[in-house]
Amino acid sequence: MSSQQKVRVRFAPSPTGGLHLGGVRTALFNYLFARHHQGEFILRIEDTDQTRFVPGAEEYINECLAWCGISPDESPSKPGVFGPYRQSERKPSYRKFAEQLIADGTAYYAFDTAEELDAQRQLQPNFRYSHENRLSLRNSLSLSAEETEALLNAGTPHTIRIKMPEDEVVTFDDMIRGRVSFETKLIDDKVLLKADGMPTYHLAVVVDDKAMEISHIFRGEEWLPSAPVHLLLWEYLGWKDQMPQWAHLPLILKPDGNGKLSKRDGDRLGFPVYAMNWTDSKTGDLTKGFRELGFLPEAFVNMLGVLGWNDGTDQELFSIDELIQKFSVERISKSGAKFDFEKAKWFNHEWIKNSDNEDLMPYIKQTIINEGIQEINLAKVNAVLSVVKERLTYVSDFWGQASFFFEEPSQYDVDAVKPKWNDDKTAFFERIIADFESQQDWTASSLESLFKGKVGESGMKIGELMMPYRIMLVGGKFGPDVFVITELLGKETVINRVKKALELFK
Repeated sequence: MSSQQKVRVRFAPSPTGGLHLGGVRTALFNYLFARHHQGEFILRIEDTDQTRFVPGAEEYINECLAWCGISPDESPSKPGVFGPYRQSERKPSYRKFAEQLIADGTAYYAFDTAEELDAQRQLQPNFRYSHENRLSLRNSLSLSAEETEALLNAGTPHTIRIKMPEDEVVTFDDMIRGRVSFETKLIDDKVLLKADGMPTYHLAVVVDDKAMEISHIFRGEEWLPSAPVHLLLWEYLGWKDQMPQWAHLPLILKPDGNGKLSKRDGDRLGFPVYAMNWTDSKTGDLTKGFRELGFLPEAFVNMLGVLGWNDGTDQELFSIDELIQKFSVERISKSGAKFDFEKAKWFNHEWIKNSDNEDLMPYIKQTIINEGIQEINLAKVNAVLSVVKERLTYVSDFWGQASFFFEEPSQYDVDAVKPKWNDDKTAFFERIIADFESQQDWTASSLESLFKGKVGESGMKIGELMMPYRIMLVGGKFGPDVFVITELLGKETVINRVKKALELFK
């Protein structure tokens, strides 16, 4: 990369549904590269296929990027001087370039109807419109100039196709894969402009990348087979010297077996593959996302950042600023990266554990409100969070780990206690109630000393009494240190719970 070249990269999704992990990672790698080189990150909406357009999808994309903290410098909602940023609004600019290609002999009009092409597919199962058969099909190469002119003047529906060379090798240097070559004889004559006047991806992406002065293109390796068409278009339009550098990112693979991770894999294996919840506007089906499951955006971004990239060390936890500082194309893997949901959960657990309570508090407050509790004592919530956050895989786990701090257990694990319950234990807890009532220093350490001292006096074993005591306070055999729980619950609540549980255990 020359030192003079301004880095401008783009994420160009289609507004057709939820944003897949692979799409978010593409956006992230674009963003990291731009920020590392003090460049600009652009969001362009590729909505040329109006049949697949889904209302609300563009807003969803914006919200996903904002949640991840990778907001663009230019976008449809934040226009710069290179707009418009939706391809549908750039429609007038495409035909002139398609016509230019025709005038130069590198593209042609195709008048074949959908029915005629279907008939060809019936005759040839592997039919492709290419140098092998284009002269036997209905286009401006097989028709005379007069016939072509007459069809155009009559308003006959037509597409414009690129005329792929019959026997050339197209070669380019990919920033990740190195030298890549394609034989043009194996590639069909792609449609560049559809009958409705809208460009296909192939033409639009080249015209827009040139118009927006894009310097580097990061996209998934599934686009690699299209690269020779795009390379030739940069050449045929006279822009070869201004062509961006290319980087085709490795696929995110399913955890079991081979192949690209799909929504179906997530449904099958029980984890999300979308950044956020997505509701299909046609069917009403909800596809769950990482955000709503209880992932922190920092953990989600960290997990994606090291999926197919590493900094050459054993470090796994990175803030987005660290990712920006250390990001380099040279460290992106050529091979696909298997998605590991258990590892994703580990990232989230580590981020929750290492986050300041203040940063977690908005999520925790919302979790408590979702449980129907309106009166929130922030000091108490903060103290509770400090003792349970190491136990959280998701921020939404807070209630499951801490509900007993805010409301009495709805049930007690009596079966774990009753078989070994006896009068001595009843007497012990009746004495503990009296001791608690007179206890002045209500701190975990003092309460632990008191309790263990009384156990020693009773002649019973500590384990025989600690487990029942925990169940009295929380309802089950879980939770943090029982004396920390005792301190946080407060004297009155602890005494009431011991009394209530004692009646159930007798």
